[in-house]
Amino acid sequence: MAHTILIADDETNIRKVLAAMLRRLGHRVIQAPDGAQAMAELKLNDISVIITDLRMPHTDGMSLLKHALRHYPDIPVIVLTAYGTVDIAVEALKLGAFDFVTKPFDAEALGAIVAKALGQLDANRKELQAADPSANAPEHGRFGIISISPMMQQVFRIIERVADTPSSVLISGESGTGKELIAKALHQQSSRRNKPFIRINCAAIPENLVESELFGYEQGAFTGANTAKPGRFELADGGTLFLDEIGEIPPETQVKLLRVLQESEFERVGAIKTTRVDVRLIAATNRELSKEIEQGRFRDDLYYRLNVVPIALPPLRDRLIDIPLLVQYFVEKNNLRLNRKVKEITDEAIAALQRYPWPGNIRELENLIERTLLFIDGERIDVEDLPTEILQNSNPHSPIVPIHLPAADGAGVGLKEVVRETTSLLEKQYITKALEDTQGNVTQAARILQISRKSLQIKMKEFGLRDE
Repeated sequence: MAHTILIADDETNIRKVLAAMLRRLGHRVIQAPDGAQAMAELKLNDISVIITDLRMPHTDGMSLLKHALRHYPDIPVIVLTAYGTVDIAVEALKLGAFDFVTKPFDAEALGAIVAKALGQLDANRKELQAADPSANAPEHGRFGIISISPMMQQVFRIIERVADTPSSVLISGESGTGKELIAKALHQQSSRRNKPFIRINCAAIPENLVESELFGYEQGAFTGANTAKPGRFELADGGTLFLDEIGEIPPETQVKLLRVLQESEFERVGAIKTTRVDVRLIAATNRELSKEIEQGRFRDDLYYRLNVVPIALPPLRDRLIDIPLLVQYFVEKNNLRLNRKVKEITDEAIAALQRYPWPGNIRELENLIERTLLFIDGERIDVEDLPTEILQNSNPHSPIVPIHLPAADGAGVGLKEVVRETTSLLEKQYITKALEDTQGNVTQAARILQISRKSLQIKMKEFGLRDE
């Protein structure tokens, strides 16, 4: 694929030599005699890489670099420097330039740097895509999880990084926060996606049956074992085993579980033969396992084997920004199930929902929306339509994220469009607030939002939060 390279240099011969080198590599070249002309070309063309001299009349290379970093942060900038200006080039690198090349330059070395810069361009644009919560699964949010909360964006980044590895994952969080959704996302994003995903709720199994459920049993192993039966580990061979509420496993079974994690083998109850399996283990808990360890109810060595990759899910009360999107999703879902035609929820009702502490988290919110739709006759949910416990147990000091949900009029406006429009508005509000709180300091605002500085700059350009 041919890329467009912008060369900014006041020396005509330098521009010609560079242009010839780059064209031989298959690239399109645009030339500018100074920084001001280069800025104009950036507006008119889809530029992949900028190569600029530092010292130019009128608008110099450092000014061009700063302009590019502010308005086109995805485009890598390579700085040309002569002997005696290397210190300035180093300063340019500290500001955010991709690399620098000293004059006279070697064609092969320059080509290698341009190739690396183009690779960085792809990475920058993938990062921008990753910063868009609706980019990967527009119908149901990213990984099937609807959220634009910065805390959840960090969870998504962990999923991307570790999904296709064999490492054990321990998901912690209150009941109703979506731990199983995270486990499924890890499985679906891995190379095991076409293999089994086996789930077992350890809290739902009597203690005396946990071992046989996990590891299976042989015929005659105990009273009632009339035939042999494989356990969940065997069923999950080649795929993923999700152990929900891992803290409920009795101590004697924890020993056998530790062995499977360490050696990938076990024996069925009553068996002599050893069974080997290839299973990726994901565990979840709503308990603080460190306290369980202190009280002797959970083995510390098992905990360390499970907790290779920890993922902590925030409660809904710490994700207030997600409530409008979740409400819209649950309204549409239950409109179909219950044959209702609710099109809108008022700002006042959203504010009331954001003041409630949500001890049952997302599961409680979903149930509440279903109950509300059962008893509503009109097409709009207002604050008086909400259950009384929501209003009676609200916290007046909770921060509110005001948002007006787009009304779905039934004429082809679905969740995908609603999520995109609402997400865009919420993102702009959140970014504006972060910039206000930091007096416009992009680095500090990015840290608050838990995204990279480059992603924030791209979003600021998208929302018109920087002057040209």
